[in-house]
Amino acid sequence: MPPLISTAELAARLAEPAAGRPPLRIFDGTVHLRPARPGPYTAESGRADYEAAHIPGAAFVDLLAELSHPHPTLRFTLPAPEVLADALGPAGLSDGDECVVYSSTSPMWATRLWWMLHALGVPSSVLDGGLPKWQAEGRPVARGVERYPPGRLHPRFDASRWAGQAEVLRATADGGVCLLNALTASLHDGRADVDYGRKGHIRGSVNLPYPALLQEDGCFRPLDELRAAFAAVGALDRARAICYCGGGIAATMSAMSLHRLGHPDVAVYDGSLAEWAADTTLPMDTGR
Repeated sequence: MPPLISTAELAARLAEPAAGRPPLRIFDGTVHLRPARPGPYTAESGRADYEAAHIPGAAFVDLLAELSHPHPTLRFTLPAPEVLADALGPAGLSDGDECVVYSSTSPMWATRLWWMLHALGVPSSVLDGGLPKWQAEGRPVARGVERYPPGRLHPRFDASRWAGQAEVLRATADGGVCLLNALTASLHDGRADVDYGRKGHIRGSVNLPYPALLQEDGCFRPLDELRAAFAAVGALDRARAICYCGGGIAATMSAMSLHRLGHPDVAVYDGSLAEWAADTTLPMDTGR
């Protein structure tokens, strides 16, 4: 499946399932970020939004609970592959199934879920524009809770899609790796009123804010525009790209986009600034 699917393409597949294609599973992974102090935010499950309106047939998966490893300070730590499989199987996903994921808030939640599925070897797509575009086009929605029959998933995990703190530290002095910060320019250069414990960015990293990847309607920009944006910060010239943000969520928008552009070696720093800034021995800079 392509990494991105349009609302029209999904509607057509739901209307006329193609003979011989694997079962399709649709998952809503909505999460809300609420401003908070100390912050910069608190996270809240989007389950209530799902129950109020979702794409017919879709089930809900909770990125805050079943799909995040419990951690005393980091909200969205990646679970072990077997733990992910043990959560996604009962949600209805089996080996060979195809999957579409979406959010009713920022697409970063759908891309986070997609990146996890991608690393597990599950054929999946992000719904471009998410539920807001689906509803804006007058397409049907359902209410309440829907579930798929339990499935069984055997993960084929690609660990190279994730980077840890030690690799990121090495990358700060490695010209062959592009460290890409997906946060806003004011967070990157330290002008923002809020931060993740220390102001600024990981030393040596470049900045392409995640909102710049989207059009006004919430859909991703055309590939030629994305290519120009990533080329401008040097992300396409390096052998490996490691994307980060505050907690490993918005970074997946950059990672998926680079994958769509054909970059052969892209990873997400799962701990991102929430982990990095907490260790004062790790280098950070302000300014551009």
